[in-house]
Amino acid sequence: MNFSVHFVLIFSLSLSVRGAIDPSCKLLEKFNLYGVHKNGDIIIGGLFPIHFTVTLPELSYKTKPEVLQCEGFNFRTFRWLQMMIFTIEEINKDQTLLPSIRLGYSIYDNCRKVPQAVRAAVTLLNGADNIFKNSKCTGSPPIPAIVGDARSTQSIIIGRIAGRFGIPMVSYSSSCSCLSNKVEFPTFFRTIPSDSFQAKAMAQLVKHFGWTWVGSIATQDDYGQYLVQLFNEQVQNYGVCLAFTEAIPKIPSRAKILQIVDTIKRSTAKVIVLFAGVGDIINLANEVVRQNITNKQWIASETWSTAALLATKKNFRSFGGTIGFAFHKGEVPQFKKFLLKVRPTSIPGNSLINRFWEKLFGCTFNPPDNTTRYAIASISEPICTGQEDIEKTDSVYNDVSQLRVSYNVYKAVYAIAHALHNLVNCEPNKGPFLNKTCANISHLAPWQLLHYIKEVNFTNKFGEKVYFDENGDPIASYDIMNWQMDADGSVKIVTVGLFDASATPGQELLIDEDLLIWGDGQTKTPSSICSESCSPGTRKAARKGQPVCCFDCLQCAEGKMSNQTDSIHCLTCPIDYWSNQEHDQCVLKEIEFLSFEDTLGIILTTIALFGTGITTVILVIFICYRNTPVVRSNNIELSFLLLVSLLLCFLCSLTFIGQPTTWSCIFRHTVFGVSFALCISCILGKTIVVLMVFSATLPNNDMMKYFGPLQQRASVFACTFLQVIICILWLAISPPFPVKNIKYQNAKIILECDVGSVTAFCCVLGYIGLLAAISVVLAFLARKLPDNFNEAKFITFSMLIFSAVWVTFIPAYISSPGKYTVAVEIFAILCSSFGVAACNFAPKCYIILLKPDQNTKKHVMGRPAVAST
Repeated sequence: MNFSVHFVLIFSLSLSVRGAIDPSCKLLEKFNLYGVHKNGDIIIGGLFPIHFTVTLPELSYKTKPEVLQCEGFNFRTFRWLQMMIFTIEEINKDQTLLPSIRLGYSIYDNCRKVPQAVRAAVTLLNGADNIFKNSKCTGSPPIPAIVGDARSTQSIIIGRIAGRFGIPMVSYSSSCSCLSNKVEFPTFFRTIPSDSFQAKAMAQLVKHFGWTWVGSIATQDDYGQYLVQLFNEQVQNYGVCLAFTEAIPKIPSRAKILQIVDTIKRSTAKVIVLFAGVGDIINLANEVVRQNITNKQWIASETWSTAALLATKKNFRSFGGTIGFAFHKGEVPQFKKFLLKVRPTSIPGNSLINRFWEKLFGCTFNPPDNTTRYAIASISEPICTGQEDIEKTDSVYNDVSQLRVSYNVYKAVYAIAHALHNLVNCEPNKGPFLNKTCANISHLAPWQLLHYIKEVNFTNKFGEKVYFDENGDPIASYDIMNWQMDADGSVKIVTVGLFDASATPGQELLIDEDLLIWGDGQTKTPSSICSESCSPGTRKAARKGQPVCCFDCLQCAEGKMSNQTDSIHCLTCPIDYWSNQEHDQCVLKEIEFLSFEDTLGIILTTIALFGTGITTVILVIFICYRNTPVVRSNNIELSFLLLVSLLLCFLCSLTFIGQPTTWSCIFRHTVFGVSFALCISCILGKTIVVLMVFSATLPNNDMMKYFGPLQQRASVFACTFLQVIICILWLAISPPFPVKNIKYQNAKIILECDVGSVTAFCCVLGYIGLLAAISVVLAFLARKLPDNFNEAKFITFSMLIFSAVWVTFIPAYISSPGKYTVAVEIFAILCSSFGVAACNFAPKCYIILLKPDQNTKKHVMGRPAVAST
C-alpha cells in the first residue's frame, strides 16, 4: 500500500479518534465484519485471518458497491481465535494476576486481505461498532491493545496506524524483520521470532546438507519478499546460489502458477525453499501434484511447515520428506475441552461463531435477512439445529497436537495481562510517568500500557520465559519438522531438530539425521548442486554469465597443485618440489646427476678406467723398453711426463661422475685444466724437440744446446705453471660451486657444478686451446721432415683429433639436457685423451712389441731418401 493510502487512512482515523471526545461524533457507515465480542472492564482487540479469500464487488462507479464477502473458512485459524478467548477466560479465573479486573475481547476476521484488515483495525481502534456504545463519546480509545495481526503486510499497515496513536500491538504470526524497526513501528511487539532468525536458520540448514544450488519461491508481499532477500544474503556467505526466484502473486493467476511450476521442472536445483502462507500455496501445491513433480526437496517456512491442510496422503508423493521450521509447540491443558464446548450464539456481533458452525457441519441457520445468498444456501443446505456434536467431527479445529501459532496467541494475551498487572500494582508516588504518577485503570491510555508491555518479563506455567528485546522481539528458537508417512498411510509431522539462536555460534542448529525421511523414496541426503565438486588436483573456473556455483574444473598447471575439494586457486610448489601426476600434492623433484650407479655412469667409468689401464700398460712398456731407440727418440722424459698427464686426464674424468659437492666441483675443473695443460705442454715440447733435432742436422747449426733436457722440462713446467696460476686466481675470485638447475627441466633438479667465474673458466679453456693451436701449427710444419720415425706426423694427427673433439664438444654440451651435459664433457675428455694416447704411442708400441727388428737406431734415424739411394 502506497504512502497516499496510508495518509488517508491515518487522517480518517485521527478524525474518528478526535471524535471520541467530540459529543457530535458519529460513524456514518458500519462495516460488514465477522467478529466475536464479549464485554469487560478492559477490552482487548484481536485480528485473525479466519477466511481465505474475499469476493470483490463489481465497481461500476454508478451505484454504491456491495459489501465484501469473505469465503473459504479456515478451521486452523479459527482455533487461534478460540485460543485468545480461552486465554482471556483463564486469566479472568486467575485470582492472582488480575483479580479485580475482568477482561473482555473484540475480535474480527480480516479475511487475509489488506482492505478488510484495515476496516477491522479502524473498527477496533474507534469502537465504531454497535456492540459497544458510548453515548458521551468521551475517554480513551476503547481498545488499549491489539493481539494481531497474523500476516506481516497487514501488521505493517495497521502497525503504522496504531503507532500513530501509541496503541500497542502484540502479533502472534507476523515475522517480517522490517517490523523490528522501532522508528517505524514503535508500538509493535510479537511472540514469534523475526524472519532474520528464520533466514539464518534456513541458510544454516542448507549449508549443513551441502546444498549449493537452491530455488526459492515467495509470496509477493512484505513477508515473502523480505524473507527471500534475507535468505539470499545469508546463503551467499556460505557459497550458496539461488537457481531461480519466483513470486506467488497475491491475486491468484493460473498462468503465473503454471509458469512457476514450469520453472521448477526445468531447473536443475533439487532443493526449493518456499516462503508463503497456506492459502498462498494451495494452488501451487495442487499443480505440482497434478504434474507429478516428485524429485524435489521442499524446505518450508514456519507458515506452512505444520499445515495439516497440505500434509496429506494425496500430496505426499510430491511433498513427502519436506523439512521446515516451526515455532515451539505448547501443551495447553483444558484447551481441547474448551474447543468442544463452543455453541452457536444469538448474541449480536458474534456471527463468526455461527459461521464456523455452518462450515463445520455443512448446514445453515435461519437467514437473518432475505439476502439472495442465504436464500440460495437455504435451498441446498440443511438447517442447523445447534445440537450437532463437535466431538464426532474430525477436523483441524479440534486437533491440539500441534499448538504452535495457537501457543503464540496464548503468550501474546498473557503478555498484555502481565503488563496490565504491573500497571495496576503501581505504587503511588513511584510510578513511571510524569511526577512519578501511576496510570488510572479507569481511564487507561494506550501509551501507558505500552510502557509496561516493553518491560514485560515473566515465566509462564509451562516454564517458558516471555519477554521482548529492544526491538519488540522474543527469544528466537524453532523446531525443525519433517513430513513422514505413518504406518496407516497418514502423514505425520515429526520434530527432528532444533534451532536456538541464543546458542553458541556454530551450535545453533541441531538435527538428528537418523530421524529424517527424504522424499521420493530416497535413502540418503539428496544432492543439489549446479556443478560437481572439483576434486583435488583441479581448480574452479567460473562460467561466464552464470552464478559462482556454476563452474568448470580445470587441471592445475605443471608445478602447481590443489589438495582440497573445490579449490579456487592452485598453489605453486616450493622450488625443490613438483606436482605429482594427479596434481594433488607436491613431491620432491627427481634429483638428477651422473652417478656411478647409472648405466651411462658405469659405461663412462669403465671407459675411463680402461683408458687409465691402457695408459698404465704403455707406461710400463716404455719403462721396460726405456733404453731402446724407439723409446729414447724425441726425449724420453717428455714421453714419460706425457703418459703421466694422460693418466691424470683419464682419471680426472671420474671426478665429473657422482653428486656434485663444493670440493668435487673445485677439484674436477682445476684438475681438468692442469692435466690438459700439462698434456698439451708435453706435446708442444715434443714438437719443438722434433723441429730442433731436424735443425741440428744441418751444418753449423747447434740449436739443441738452447733446448736441451733442462730447457724442455722448464718449458713444460712454465706452460703448466701458468695454467696453475690461472686456476688459483679462478678459485680466489669465484670458484666453481654446486647448484640445483631447474631452468631446463621443471620436474627435475639437475645437480651440476656452476663454473663460478665464466671469465676464468674461459681463460682455462682458452689457454689449453692456445697450447693446442701452437702444437698443431708446429707439428704441421714438421710433418714432412725426412726422419724415418717422424713424431710430428703423429702429433699432428693427435692435435687434429684433440681440436675436432673440443670444437664439436661446445654445441653438444650446450644442447644436452641434464646429466647428459656432464656425460658429453666426460666423453670429450676421454676421446681427446684416447686420441692423444693412440696417435703418440700406438706406433711406438707396435714397433716395440711386434716389430722389434725396427727398434734400432739406424732404423729410427734413417731417412727414406738416402735409403733409396
